[in-house]
Amino acid sequence: MAKERPEFQLYNSMTKQKEIFKPIVEGKVGMYICGVTSYDLSHIGHARAYVAFDVLYRYLKYLGYEVVYVRNFTDVDDKIINRANERGEDSKELSWRFCEEFLSDMADLQCLLPTHQPRVTDHIEQIKDMIAQIISNGCGYAVDGNVFFSVDNFPSYGLLSGRKLENNRAGERVAVDIRKQNPFDFALWKAAKPGEPFWDSPWGPGRPGWHIECSAMSAHYLTHAFDIHGGGMDLIFPHHENEIAQSCAACPESKVNYWIHNGFVTANDEKMSKSVGNFFTIREVTELYHPLALRYFLLGTHYRSPVNYSISQIEIASESLFYIYQTLQDCADALLPLREECETNGKKARISPAAQECINKLRSDFETKLADDLHTPSILNSSLIEAFRFINTSLNMLKKKQQKQQQLSIVKALIDLEKQIKDVLDALGLLSSSTYNEVLQQLKLKSLKRAGLTEEDVRHSIEERMLARKNKEFSRGDEIRSDLAAKGIALMDVGSETIWRPCVPVQQEQPAVQPRQEKPVVQPPHEKPVVQQEQPAVKPRQEKPVVQPQHEKPVVQQEQPVVQPQEEKPVVVTNEQAKNHPSSADK
Repeated sequence: MAKERPEFQLYNSMTKQKEIFKPIVEGKVGMYICGVTSYDLSHIGHARAYVAFDVLYRYLKYLGYEVVYVRNFTDVDDKIINRANERGEDSKELSWRFCEEFLSDMADLQCLLPTHQPRVTDHIEQIKDMIAQIISNGCGYAVDGNVFFSVDNFPSYGLLSGRKLENNRAGERVAVDIRKQNPFDFALWKAAKPGEPFWDSPWGPGRPGWHIECSAMSAHYLTHAFDIHGGGMDLIFPHHENEIAQSCAACPESKVNYWIHNGFVTANDEKMSKSVGNFFTIREVTELYHPLALRYFLLGTHYRSPVNYSISQIEIASESLFYIYQTLQDCADALLPLREECETNGKKARISPAAQECINKLRSDFETKLADDLHTPSILNSSLIEAFRFINTSLNMLKKKQQKQQQLSIVKALIDLEKQIKDVLDALGLLSSSTYNEVLQQLKLKSLKRAGLTEEDVRHSIEERMLARKNKEFSRGDEIRSDLAAKGIALMDVGSETIWRPCVPVQQEQPAVQPRQEKPVVQPPHEKPVVQQEQPAVKPRQEKPVVQPQHEKPVVQQEQPVVQPQEEKPVVVTNEQAKNHPSSADK
């Protein structure tokens, strides 16, 4: 009898607790995620948000829901206009170009396309209609061609963030304007300025304010009441707080049942921001690492916890991804000559209880962990490890002489387990449309690029090492292997052949006793090698003298989530945290 699936729970930022997910309409889900302001290439803060919500989208579909997923583009904004003026180009063309660049990045990260991707400039009429309704209901007022929202006329303002107006400071995330009735009123419509795009309106030519766009577009595609609204934690205030005020002022029946927010991104344990300069675009990362390695890295931390980006962590994620695809390739190679026989003569073969338990446990763990507020780290760091270990054990058994029925039993178990693993990887967005071998080659090419080597360079080093060993110059052979390992290239002796694979760069050990020329105990700061700061904090396993074959290496044992989430702890975001933080939408 099939085990009943656990109830799906999501952490609701409005209630500050996990809640069982129940859609408004049974079997259907409406989800709106705030998109990017398209004036530049997207950064890994964007990647963090949209990978997290892509997993939510995939899991809802996995559960059988019919999902309408809306993710907008802000294609008219001060930042877009300023960037276009700096470059001397049309703001619409600039915005359109970066929308396309964003979609390219999302495709690389294997984020599924949303159902709708509305742009502000295509929904000006809906925005003007909502502003008119807000004014009609007494929560908006026009001044000199501008329209402002009156927070004094909306008593529930601050419900999501928990902020009280008297605790806010004028000018902090809300522009100071003497025309406002209250310093914390915000713009619904901005009067036209010279050289800026504008549209005619009952209040004069102008363009929408930032917050109104999402209220209008979410209502247009999902009605005024829908299930899920999401974005980065920095959007809780003022963006999502203002969205609630606008939507409810325009239509008192407006309601979002679940407010979902992802955590921030840090770099080397320091807050990532443009002002500090520790800021990375998705392209900068995927230039050197496979996009799926970045996705794997992001899924290694719970979506509500801060995620720390560092070279050592992305290296570990890349190595783990290589292990996954190498094991699947090993499995496919072993099964290739046996699949047909298993289909023909394996009907009577019975999967062993241990194999069936492994398959059932992977499926159960996957559903249980994702049902618990999308806890992806537990799947990567535990459930999949056990499944891949079982595959490797089974592959080793196949190499030994077996009775026919026992062999067919192992083959059948491997086929079923491979299918279950692929289902899990697909739901996590980690299953590539490329073949296993193609992904492995892509990973190897990226590792060569990071090492500054070519395939020919590695082949030459292998030949040089073989010659050194033939001449019994073992220290030279070890030196060659160590030099490559320091660059992220591991050599493995398989029988009489030497092959290579990517690895986490191994930090070279320093001599226990320093030479006399280096007598001073304290080295001046400028004498320290710069590369020391870029080495992984934890020395990887490749430092062992004997490198294990790829199918025997644990998948993610080295990788631990940077911060385990405080599951029931209310999420509080201060102004200081929100400032300059690259999160779900760099509005």
